[in-house]
Amino acid sequence: MIHDVIDAKYCDSYRLEILFDNGKKGIIDLSRYIKKGGVFKKFQDVNFFKNFVVSKELGTVVWGNEIDIAPEVLYFDVTGTPLPAWMQ
Repeated sequence: MIHDVIDAKYCDSYRLEILFDNGKKGIIDLSRYIKKGGVFKKFQDVNFFKNFVVSKELGTVVWGNEIDIAPEVLYFDVTGTPLPAWMQ
């Protein structure tokens, strides 16, 4: 089952506190995405990183209507729950 992000708050550096639709929440460090390059290169600007919204349509965190991270990945990182088989 996919759990949507319903709220996110900036903590510091590249860390967000994420709340999911099932009530689980936790802090996630997304600094590793800076090294991925491509669209994530924009994360090098921490002010860009801080400027995110939670998309109810996508159920995840979105930056500039062009960058998002799958809610399954965020849920795995926050809770340690295994990714769905189709993502492994």
